[in-house]
Amino acid sequence: MKKVSILHTGGTLSSKVDYKTGGVVAKYSDKEILNLYPEINSIVKIKSRLLRNMSSEDMNFKHYNLMAKEVVKELKGSDGIIITHGTDTMHYTGAALSFILEDLDKPVLLVGAQRSSDRGSSDAGLNLICACQFIKNSDFFGVGICMHEGMSDESCLILPGVKTRKLHTSRRDAFKVVNDSAIARVDKKGKVEFLKKVKKEKGKLNLKLINEKLKIGLFKSRPNMFASELKIYEKYDGLVLEGTGLGHFPITKIDNFTEENKKIFIEIKGLAKKIPVVMSSQCIFGRVNMNVYSPGRELLNVGVLGNYSDMLPEVAYIKLAWLISNYKKDVKKLVGKDLRGEINKRLGEGFL
Repeated sequence: MKKVSILHTGGTLSSKVDYKTGGVVAKYSDKEILNLYPEINSIVKIKSRLLRNMSSEDMNFKHYNLMAKEVVKELKGSDGIIITHGTDTMHYTGAALSFILEDLDKPVLLVGAQRSSDRGSSDAGLNLICACQFIKNSDFFGVGICMHEGMSDESCLILPGVKTRKLHTSRRDAFKVVNDSAIARVDKKGKVEFLKKVKKEKGKLNLKLINEKLKIGLFKSRPNMFASELKIYEKYDGLVLEGTGLGHFPITKIDNFTEENKKIFIEIKGLAKKIPVVMSSQCIFGRVNMNVYSPGRELLNVGVLGNYSDMLPEVAYIKLAWLISNYKKDVKKLVGKDLRGEINKRLGEGFL
């Protein structure tokens, strides 16, 4: 039997009702979770331990580094790693581990649940079982996310760590791939169907952590914003702009109602001279293209990065932090280069 290490970090999968508050809270131990789903012991040989019992919205760069270090420890005696994780920021962690664990040569799967393990409608069991089956019955290596494919308990999808987003607050199939396709489909009986070509050449694992002291901003464009809102980022190490459409911000003075827009442009220009400023789009699908409209070209001219990228804002945020931590002198060159599958040169049918 293949050996799988499960590292528990909490989240809904590890949660049950707290009768003091009436709400759900992460409180199961690692042994209790395994006792809930004993069938996984017949699929792979399990080693399990607890790292944290927390909701994923409370995580930060320190937790990403902790998980990566513990993964490296466990990989020495395991054929794969499963990390149980809250769903709210699981796509951030998927991106972080994808960058930190450079040349990963074994599977690391993030597994969560939309409904707590003490509920009859919980998706935790199938997600865990499918993750174990996928490691057992495939030769995949790299970082993935294993979650329900649909609302029924038929199958799960293995989703890429850098192209996945949570798109629903409560549905069991909340996680979807953006501008790409799922890696594979797997069912509880162990049938694996690969849906895209995956990397076959293995390298030597290199751990490249994120500087935990970095301040990276993620700022959303919207109507009626003010230049003063951007001033805080003068003390930051990097900034991701979440623009509208193809990568737009209100920077053009049109009439006496838009005087503030000129000030916004001045602030962005000043920031781009001090720190890396990367454009992303609020649109779920498609890519940034600041060459189409004149305001976009103005942003390019003052040094805003990220043109032609189809990175999700969350992935751009993580990638920028990782690049500043490990390749500070080459951020401008590397931020628009595909390193982990986070940028597609050509979008597939349906994502044009």
